[in-house]
Amino acid sequence: MEDTPRGVSRRTFIKRVIAGGAVAYSGSYLFRGTGTLLAQVSAPDSVERLITLRVNGQRRPVDVARQETLAMTLRYKLGLTGTKLGCDRAECGSCTVLIDGVPHYSCSVLTHTVRGREVTSIEGLADPSGKLNPVQQAVVDGAGFQCAFCAPGFIVTATALLNINPNPTRREAAEALSGNLCRCGDYNKILDCVMRASEYVRRS
Repeated sequence: MEDTPRGVSRRTFIKRVIAGGAVAYSGSYLFRGTGTLLAQVSAPDSVERLITLRVNGQRRPVDVARQETLAMTLRYKLGLTGTKLGCDRAECGSCTVLIDGVPHYSCSVLTHTVRGREVTSIEGLADPSGKLNPVQQAVVDGAGFQCAFCAPGFIVTATALLNINPNPTRREAAEALSGNLCRCGDYNKILDCVMRASEYVRRS
């Protein structure tokens, strides 16, 4: 086996090999037969791998497998790691995102089913200037979580609640968040933050 070129570290050399393979694979996928970009005809009941999603207000092209979940796509294809994978079986709520404004467990939603819909993850809740939304700000002000692994799911769900009911009772907030679990058991502080966020919404 030949040595790597002088002046190039082993790590850099390996990265270049991987990048070259990715480019070759992409080219072979897009340019088939005649050497021009072809519109491939899908077999019946098949799912297109190259799709475009609308995530946090942006159009994001992505290559997804038929069985791929939205949580996997967001984290590992689009780099939106705020969406956490906890149970991966639609029980803990750590992976909650908004789809057309409604909370969903992204670990149980197939990515190809959300084409044409608006997906909002925790990264998309703040405005473009970086100003936090009321729930995010309330969590910062109230130190509502301990380990905070579950925080993105709670924040997304609470945001959906306040979008439709800006003045919930504590009981209504608890019911709305009942699909989210906190490993640290910090439910009282979390509810305190939701009620604080409700005040912020009403003042704005």
